[in-house]
Amino acid sequence: MAKIVFIEHNGTEHTLEARVGQSIMQAAVDHSVPGIMADCGGSMACGSCQGYIDVRWVNKLPPRSKDETAMLEASSHMQENSRLTCQLTVNDEMDGMIVRLPESQY
Repeated sequence: MAKIVFIEHNGTEHTLEARVGQSIMQAAVDHSVPGIMADCGGSMACGSCQGYIDVRWVNKLPPRSKDETAMLEASSHMQENSRLTCQLTVNDEMDGMIVRLPESQY
């Protein structure tokens, strides 16, 4: 298990325990974190699970794929540290990761 902290755009924090092997998106959905829409269920077809990965964690993640980058570029809130949380698989090293959420997913 890894503790992941989601911070909504308004500053509300949600700390949850995520199972190793599941996506960060699925952990958020399982814990009803507001701001993670996950409309496509994790198939990287909608971009509604975008999160801003805290700078301390960005370089510890695998790089974005071309498809993930294209999906993020279509969003109105992309930042340098944007990731689709459906593309990030939880591992023990993610314990304490902070994911900030955009004002909206569209």
